[in-house]
Amino acid sequence: MAHSYSARSRAIEPFHVMALLARANALQAAGEDVIHLEIGEPDFTTAAPIVEAGQAALAAGHTRYTAARGLPALREAIAGFYAQRYEVSIDPERILITPGGSGALLLASSLLVDPGKHWLLADPGYPCNRHFLRLVEGGAQLVPVGPEVNYQLSEELVRRHWHADTVGALVASPANPTGTVLDRQALSGLSEATREHHGHLVVDEIYHGLTYGMEAPSVLEVDDEAFVLNSFSKYFGMTGWRLGWLVAPPSAVADLEKLAQNLYISAPSMAQHAALACFEPHTLAILEERRAEFARRRDYLLPALRQLGFRIAVEPQGAFYLYADISAFGGDAYAFCQHFLETEYLAFTPGLDFGRHQAGHHVRFAYTQSLPRLEEAVQRLARGLRSWRG
Repeated sequence: MAHSYSARSRAIEPFHVMALLARANALQAAGEDVIHLEIGEPDFTTAAPIVEAGQAALAAGHTRYTAARGLPALREAIAGFYAQRYEVSIDPERILITPGGSGALLLASSLLVDPGKHWLLADPGYPCNRHFLRLVEGGAQLVPVGPEVNYQLSEELVRRHWHADTVGALVASPANPTGTVLDRQALSGLSEATREHHGHLVVDEIYHGLTYGMEAPSVLEVDDEAFVLNSFSKYFGMTGWRLGWLVAPPSAVADLEKLAQNLYISAPSMAQHAALACFEPHTLAILEERRAEFARRRDYLLPALRQLGFRIAVEPQGAFYLYADISAFGGDAYAFCQHFLETEYLAFTPGLDFGRHQAGHHVRFAYTQSLPRLEEAVQRLARGLRSWRG
C-alpha cells in the first residue's frame, strides 16, 4: 500500500554525511582503522564531576519531571555563569532549559515564525536551522557568504536581503562549519538592522567557550532583546545528555513556557541535575584544559592542510572545524570524501550538508581526534591526494 506523507517531511533533507558515516562504520566493523573527522562531537567523554553528579541524582531518585522551564537552581547557575564570563546580568526567569540546543531552536522558531515567514541565514551554515524553519511552515532565506565577510551575515547583508516576509535573522558565533566569530561591533550592527525592520535577532552561541586566543562576546552584551540558543553539548561535553538552554526577552517567557509544556514537557531531569556540576571551579578547570587541547589541534591541522593545498581563507577562531576549499584538486566534494573513505579510511564531511553556496568544492574537517590521530590523518590525506583523479 502506497503512503502519502507530509510535504514538510519530504522537504527536509537528510545529512549527506550520514551515508558516509554508515559506510565508515561498516569499514570499521570489517576491521579497518577509520579516522573519524566527520562528526561534530568532542572525543572527550563527559567530565568526571558531571558524571558523578548525574549518578548521585539517579541514586537520590531525581527521575521525575521538572518544571517546563527547568530546575530553578540550574537556571540560577546559568545566570551566574553569564555574570562571571560576560559581565551581563540575566534574570534566571528569562532562561528556559531545553532538550539540547535543538530544543531551544524548536522553541524559538515556533514562537517567532508564522507560516510563510522567513529568517535570514548564512550559507554555509548548520543545516538543521533551515529544517526547523520548514518544520514550522516557515522558510530560510539563505544568504551566500564567503571569506570576504568572515562567512557571516553582516548588517549590510541583512539590510540588503530583508523583504516583506522576513521576520528575523539567525546567526551563529562561533559558526558551524567555518568556526568564525562575530565581534561586538558586528553583533551591534546586526541588532540595529533587525530592530529597524521590527524583526528578531536569534544568536546560536552553542560553541561559546571553544574559542582560541580570544573570547566570543555574547549578543546579550549589546542587545538585551535578542534570543540566545546555547547547549551543554560542546564546551561542556554533554552531547548524549541532551541539554541546552534559551535566553529570551521577559515578554516572551510565558509563551515559550507554554510551548515547552506542550512540545516536550521538560528537559531530562537527570541531565539537569548533572549539569549543576558544570559551573563548579574544578569542572571548569577540566573544560579549560580541553579547550587548550582543541587549540593545539587547530594550530597543527590548519597549517598542515594549507601546506597540502587546501584553501582555508579565514583562520577559524572557535568551534572545532576547518572548512576547506578543494578547488585546487578538482572534482566534486562528495566524490572527494568518498575517495578518501574508500582508499585511506579517512572520513570527513562534504560541503553539501551546509548549504548551497560553493558547497560542491568545500569539505569540513572536525578536529575532534587526538594529535597523533590528526598526524596520521594528514599522512593519509597526502597519500590519498596522489591517487585522487578529480
